[in-house]
Amino acid sequence: MTTPPSKAGTKGVPRAAREQQVLAAATQEFGRHGYEATTVAAIATRVGVTKPLLHHYFGSKQELYLACLDPVGEELLAAIRTAMADHATDAAPTPLRVLHALFTALDGRREAWFVLYDPTLPPGSEAAHRAAHYRNAIDDLAATGSADLLHTAGAGDPLDADALTYAWRGLCTALVRWWINHPDQTPDAMTRRCARLFWAGRTILAADDDNP
Repeated sequence: MTTPPSKAGTKGVPRAAREQQVLAAATQEFGRHGYEATTVAAIATRVGVTKPLLHHYFGSKQELYLACLDPVGEELLAAIRTAMADHATDAAPTPLRVLHALFTALDGRREAWFVLYDPTLPPGSEAAHRAAHYRNAIDDLAATGSADLLHTAGAGDPLDADALTYAWRGLCTALVRWWINHPDQTPDAMTRRCARLFWAGRTILAADDDNP
């Protein structure tokens, strides 16, 4: 028994290809404007299809959001886990490995970070619960990395690790926002920039220690 060919969407575009176009456009819309302000009609207009076709393919607005969220969440988690496990083969510090992994995973869809970190998701909704699942998993990895760094530095206060985890999330968000405004910056260039900034910060703090 042969597999039937994919059904074409509008204008002769195969359904699978049209769905990928919709997901790419929806990810940008959700990431740029937030869940609350994004409409299915706006996404349909961007893709050049009808609103009923989007509902036919993906169902409700929430289901479309989840179809955008799940690949982003899974890929970011996999990228971070791999980066944290590569300490034996990559001499770069763990924070730089993780940042490079994030930039690489988000390259070509930088707004996807804000699909995951969207403050406008309806409280108690499936969208909010699913996004929280991925955010909590990323925070758990960040907490592990923070504790390891502080242990190496000889810091023993457990609240330090908690504070560093929150600071790390904010730093990643700020860097991605800056990156969106500088589309010419590649993942490698962003990682090198972060290395320079980290070194500059360390140098400034060391100078302060020498001059009480």
